[in-house]
Amino acid sequence: MKKYIFLLLLLTLYLNASSQLLSDSILIEGHYRTFHFTKPINSISNRSLVFVLHGSGGTGLQIMTGAKKLAAIEEKENLLLVYPDGYLHFWNECRKASTAIANKENINEEVFFDEMIRYFKKHYDINTHQVFAIGTSGGGHMAYKLALTMPTKIKAITAIIANLPDAKNMDCLASGIAIPVMIINGTNDPVNPYNGGEVVIPGTILGTVLSTEQTFHYWAGLAGYEGEPTKELLPDTDPTDGKTIEKYRYFKKGKPEIVLLKVIGGRHDYPNDIDVYLEAWDFLKRQITY
Repeated sequence: MKKYIFLLLLLTLYLNASSQLLSDSILIEGHYRTFHFTKPINSISNRSLVFVLHGSGGTGLQIMTGAKKLAAIEEKENLLLVYPDGYLHFWNECRKASTAIANKENINEEVFFDEMIRYFKKHYDINTHQVFAIGTSGGGHMAYKLALTMPTKIKAITAIIANLPDAKNMDCLASGIAIPVMIINGTNDPVNPYNGGEVVIPGTILGTVLSTEQTFHYWAGLAGYEGEPTKELLPDTDPTDGKTIEKYRYFKKGKPEIVLLKVIGGRHDYPNDIDVYLEAWDFLKRQITY
């Protein structure tokens, strides 16, 4: 028994030492851009790389808390989760009206993400054909930008509580190439209005956005879908949170999958009925086999 306990203690110490949080930076056009990740426990190659993107005003370390259930299966799913930092807490995404310094200085996000992909290919031999992004709020907008401008580098995205900018607020040049997209938005969101309009964050101007339905149908149209999506009501696993989730899906073999999770009663938050990061990974993982 003593020998068993000793071996268990050694294993625990090994896992704790091997699962250390690492931070690094890359010099991009005169700015050191930082990112965080957990050192892989084993040396298995061909991992999927998943960027987890924080919201406006946040940090990569902060968003790790929300994604802890996904992080718990990182090794089992052969993932490498990366939590980048926006420039001075904001992303230079596609909202022209944004008063964030990242937008005003036109920080080169595409180069930053491209260089991170190179970094993780060099140091951890990730699979460059399995690079994904999950973004919340402003991070969702950054995920949209990656889908619009880097579709040959990013295989699929999930955008949470974020709508595309409307025409007058859009300053990204879309490639016109469709990739799989999942959207998770709340119908009562006071920040990112489900029905479109002005995004409201005190102290920051971010301009106006399309409705969630328009955003969903933009990606569906880009992928070549017509007609109505399939509809499914997800199990209400927490009846006390006042929210239910309707799932709308376009899928046909040979076309990118496009999904909307409509959180009825949802605000600028995560629903309790699902873990949005596990749901996002289930969606992203499907794109590997389609």
